[in-house]
Amino acid sequence: MKKKRTKQIFRIVLLLGTAISLFFVPWLLVKAWILPLPNTVQEQLDEAIDHGFDGMIVYVDQVGIPPQYFAAGWHNRELKIPAKPQALFKIASISKLYDAVAVTKLVSDGQLSLDKTIADYLPELRGSIENADKITLKMMLQHRSGLPNFTDAPNFWAAPTETYEESLALIQDKPANFEPDEDYEYCNTNYLLINKIMDDQLGYGNFQFIQEEILLPLKLNNTFGSLKEVNMIDVMSGYHVGHPFDLKADEHGMLATAEDVGTFIRALNDGTVFEKGEREIYSSVYEYEHAGWVPGYQSFANYNKDLDAVIIEFYSTTDPKLYNWNLSEIINNRIVKILKRQKSL
Repeated sequence: MKKKRTKQIFRIVLLLGTAISLFFVPWLLVKAWILPLPNTVQEQLDEAIDHGFDGMIVYVDQVGIPPQYFAAGWHNRELKIPAKPQALFKIASISKLYDAVAVTKLVSDGQLSLDKTIADYLPELRGSIENADKITLKMMLQHRSGLPNFTDAPNFWAAPTETYEESLALIQDKPANFEPDEDYEYCNTNYLLINKIMDDQLGYGNFQFIQEEILLPLKLNNTFGSLKEVNMIDVMSGYHVGHPFDLKADEHGMLATAEDVGTFIRALNDGTVFEKGEREIYSSVYEYEHAGWVPGYQSFANYNKDLDAVIIEFYSTTDPKLYNWNLSEIINNRIVKILKRQKSL
């Protein structure tokens, strides 16, 4: 009798805990998670638009099936232009994969060393960056440097920096977050410095190197380093909840079509982006998929081994509390489930 009562009390506590946790979770996330799974990827995109995203693009490259292109919502909300599968999109931190491949090629060629430090490559930063003489290029690639993240500066996204010097100034003379190689913390400052190191060693902008060594060999003709290189009509509009204007004109680095990102991710995972010996170097320093976020733009580049499929998802709406990021991840998981179900039929 006592054991039975204990079980009943446990169930009540469990249900109460669940109810409390759901109270603090936006109901939209719960709804997106529990809705019946649609039959097709396109239906899932349409459902995502109903959840509040202004626009969405998905590209699927699955072995044995022709590439699939999906779009829903708006390419430009104000002009009522429907979303386009081949639109250019700001890929944000997905660009770190291209940077890491570029570093790998320079290391393989002997132009860079993974074991050299910030102080070796950027001696002018001795004294203004803690542990500059201990933080290696490899640690920065792996986000194990302990450097403060310049994009965490108060109100950064309200008025983003425009130059290397402005970004660097946000973290100079700040204490390290941890000792080098003793922890992991995702940090954009790592790649700010990596890009500077590549520029200095090459003697020209590293995106030119990325074009010559990665984009051209893979025939990625719709990948660009800046808004300055593109026709703005081709760029998908981006929106941030609470902000009244289209964020398309804000400069945030690389842009690409979902197909171009997908082609790169396939080449990264099957090794065709690498020359002899490079894949082993890359595997020791970085990952094979990534996501990205800047105001108005969320992007996900993944490889699913079970499906042997590259899946690229672009969402053109962000929000201050990152609910849309969590919502995107739910939708991404549902897209994988739909593809797996279709494969099993």
